[in-house]
Amino acid sequence: MGLKTNDYYGQNHEKYSHAAAQKIGILLTNVGTPDAPTYWALRRYLKQFLKDPRVIELNKYLWWVILNLIILTFRPGKSAAKYKVVWGEKGSPLLATSLEQKEKLEKLLRGRLGNQFEIEVGMGYGNPSIDSAIKKLIDKNVDRLLVLPMFPQYASATTGSTFDGIAASLTKIRAVPELRFLTRYHDEPGYINALVESIRRVWDKDGEPEKLVFSFHGIPKRYFLNGDPYHCYCRKTARLVVEAMGLPPEKYMVTFQSLFGNEEWLRPYTVEMMEELAKTGIRKLDVICPGFSADCLETLEEIEGENKEAFMHHGGEKFRYIPALNADESFIHFLGGFVEKNLVGWIDSPRESEALLQLRAKLANECV
Repeated sequence: MGLKTNDYYGQNHEKYSHAAAQKIGILLTNVGTPDAPTYWALRRYLKQFLKDPRVIELNKYLWWVILNLIILTFRPGKSAAKYKVVWGEKGSPLLATSLEQKEKLEKLLRGRLGNQFEIEVGMGYGNPSIDSAIKKLIDKNVDRLLVLPMFPQYASATTGSTFDGIAASLTKIRAVPELRFLTRYHDEPGYINALVESIRRVWDKDGEPEKLVFSFHGIPKRYFLNGDPYHCYCRKTARLVVEAMGLPPEKYMVTFQSLFGNEEWLRPYTVEMMEELAKTGIRKLDVICPGFSADCLETLEEIEGENKEAFMHHGGEKFRYIPALNADESFIHFLGGFVEKNLVGWIDSPRESEALLQLRAKLANECV
């Protein structure tokens, strides 16, 4: 019945100890990244990503033909060329920043919570995978798991897909941990304040633009009409930032980027607005992407590259991309408080004493 014993993560007779203290696990997740900026690495990554039914909601048989016979033939080469532009000494910028976020958050939480937790990074697609991250946590005797998808605004294709990945991984675990899954932080005061600080820091140093564009990753309009709340959360994030900064309506706008396929997506499209704003006389433009917790291909190549070029080509004179929050101190402090708030009842509850752990081990040994 069910999975064979050696199909489970951890808790096998070779590793598991009934005398080991149990811990809280914190899992930070993001969408993922290819292993290298090469054709075959991108093909593997895109195949995994685009096979997800939450990402592409089309007839699976029709989509199989399109994906395997067209997209996975031509798109990996084009995507690899773009990744080469942003690839750094530490590899993928998204992965490098995610690991830095983990290290800084861990340091912050150690000072507050001591050693009662373990923290890992897992990607929905590519490496390190959600499977591998959960395996590490389980092998460290985690029996309570807090999952924090690093997507501020919930969308089925991102946060929803992450839940699917977590659920699939947990089916392989013998003793499933208690689970808390956070779905969004788009309107958390600490997150809004971190965004405001990042904008003001740029403006205080180099002056204000004529207009500020909030560019969010798009989704097909059909997904929104079918009940995905993502569009509403994006609008609320922008509104809260604008209110905190006291910006008038003519000073900002909300757009959507990263279109894929031929159907209509959420409008207005960022790339189209770059051309239109320049043609209407806007010469100094700032763009911020609050939907990305870490800079990646979509911000570094698409916004700072393609969209900047479109704006400048049609008459713009000064284009600034305001970086993602990345491992900014204010963002890490927000994440620390957000995690602590959602650990209430876990970090406050008494854990097993050393004597009780030894007794449990003794009783376990008597059973074999």
